[in-house]
Amino acid sequence: MFAVRPTCAGGIDSLAYIVKKSFNLDPFSGCVFLFCGSRRDRFKALYWDGQGFWLLYKRFENGKLAWPNNEDEVRELSDEQVMRLMQGFTIDPKLPFLLNKLLI
Repeated sequence: MFAVRPTCAGGIDSLAYIVKKSFNLDPFSGCVFLFCGSRRDRFKALYWDGQGFWLLYKRFENGKLAWPNNEDEVRELSDEQVMRLMQGFTIDPKLPFLLNKLLI
């Protein structure tokens, strides 16, 4: 699964074109490509199943996606990272900074 720069505009053909031309990846590979809207409260998933494309759309009623910051980047995501993203967490967990509390 790949997370692609924030762009949710367009349909199947537009998103497949972005995958191919902007990132030199094959939209027919069977990978799932995720696209985030600019407000980060919605995303689209593009998937080729061997017979045609699936285009899934999700809009969060509350909350936002913690999308990767680099807009020119494609990131391959593990299943765990996808689950974190869908739950509103960052895909790269960071340890909480508790040093001050530990020293008291």
